[in-house]
Amino acid sequence: MGTAKYCRKKKLPLFGIIQGATFKNLRAECSQRIVDLKFDGYGIGGLMIGEPSSLTNEMVYEVNQIIPNKKVRYLMGCGYPEDIVEAVGLGVDLFDCVLPTRNGRTGMAFTSEGKIVIKGSTFVIDNAPLDKKCRCYTCRHFSRAYLRHLFNAGEPLAGRLVSYHNIHFYINLMAQLRAHIQKGTYKTFAERIKKNYNFRD
Repeated sequence: MGTAKYCRKKKLPLFGIIQGATFKNLRAECSQRIVDLKFDGYGIGGLMIGEPSSLTNEMVYEVNQIIPNKKVRYLMGCGYPEDIVEAVGLGVDLFDCVLPTRNGRTGMAFTSEGKIVIKGSTFVIDNAPLDKKCRCYTCRHFSRAYLRHLFNAGEPLAGRLVSYHNIHFYINLMAQLRAHIQKGTYKTFAERIKKNYNFRD
């Protein structure tokens, strides 16, 4: 059974994927052809692979002019917090990326004040949690100094703990975005996130 038939039989949402690289005309043509097939939602693919953020946002904007307003938009591969808040401002609903766990395994933690690499010597006697505003298991039970020690000792637990924190951070980030949109304070919140993560257009 084909994917489309299986999804319809099981009543699962089926998404069409829009391509077109960084060419407006190809994005527009692909968007219209995919929209004409009347999918449940639409993925925006072929971006977030090294092109400038301004070009990504331009392509997302073009595509979103064609996708029907009530349909779900999914920007594939978008993972950095600053890119997520920017895409939300353009109307994107869903994201996926390996960043929380891939970067967590190498010692990069995403926090309310920006990202930190916990393996650095700066944290050798730092008894604070990864993020003072976070209530995840990692932040409640382990200090930055101890996490640094685990990484430098080659303990697999280190990457797991930071990955756990990162996933919690991203879940909380999306919850905050929803709340700020509802309150009408999205723009202020987005600017704070972009400032903390040194967003460059």
